[in-house]
Amino acid sequence: MSTTVLPDRAAAPVVSAAPGLRGLFWLVLRQNRLLLWTLGTLLILAVADLLWIHIACSQIVSDLRRTDCYYPETWDRPQCWNLLQPIDRPNFWYLQVLQPAVTALPLLIGVFIGAPLLAQEYERGTIRLIRAQSVSPIRWLAVRLAVPGLAVLAVSGVLAVLMTWVWWTDIVHGPAAFDPPFQFFTYPALGLAPIAWSLFALTLGVLVGQLVRRTLPAMFLTGALVAATHGLVLWTRPSFYPAVDRVAALRTTQPTNSWLLDRGVVLPDGTRVSTSSCGFSFSTDCDGATASWLRYHPADHLVPVQLVEAGILVALTALLLGAVFRRMRA
Repeated sequence: MSTTVLPDRAAAPVVSAAPGLRGLFWLVLRQNRLLLWTLGTLLILAVADLLWIHIACSQIVSDLRRTDCYYPETWDRPQCWNLLQPIDRPNFWYLQVLQPAVTALPLLIGVFIGAPLLAQEYERGTIRLIRAQSVSPIRWLAVRLAVPGLAVLAVSGVLAVLMTWVWWTDIVHGPAAFDPPFQFFTYPALGLAPIAWSLFALTLGVLVGQLVRRTLPAMFLTGALVAATHGLVLWTRPSFYPAVDRVAALRTTQPTNSWLLDRGVVLPDGTRVSTSSCGFSFSTDCDGATASWLRYHPADHLVPVQLVEAGILVALTALLLGAVFRRMRA
């Protein structure tokens, strides 16, 4: 007669998640592993590029100052020109590669991170399983949004700080580059803009995915809405802060690094005529002009304009986030 005793199941070792990563947060981290690794890799590459640009520009500027070749009037000398030429490469990489990439970052975040986040759950039917679990849908949604949201905040924040630092240190105050802060690819890559736009695009994509419930249509619609919002903000941006309205001598040029909104001439009777009417060569409509007038945003308006824009985007992000949670609760 056999006396074999079955092993006690209770004595079997139990494998658990690492302390602090149990439960829902651990599950969401595992679901976002690819996203976190991708964002981390891209951030490391971007940081390495920006540090290389700073180091390269600093070395070139040091050589130019040491050889008395820093100022443009010296660049016609062969020795000075040879020392200056290497700066074209880091300037090109910053202005033509990194700035457009950071400008496009919010759009990519909304399309590839925000839109699929809930759309996939609805499309696969897994949202019904989530509602049947012991964890409330609101708590699940909060954790589900927190992990990619914090990742996007960290990546966009680090990029914004480093892009602004390199722009201020090596581009604006460099010997060769010309990059006013309000240019199309410059403004969205500086200051608060990358952070505010990235969080807005992420939240917009989440809401669109929740409404459409199909991944590919949600991605296309999110991209169109982010682009349309960017165009609308670009159109209204001049009014975010009072512009400088200045009367000056004829043919006065705009201040360095400023954003020129309009310009023209002042006629003897005090009437202001825009350049769209008389042009820079002063047609007969502008005969007898006594002065020029300019309306512009100087470079130091960058911070207040971005503060207003970031406030608008944060408010919209909060409204979109509230709509997502309300629909999940329903």
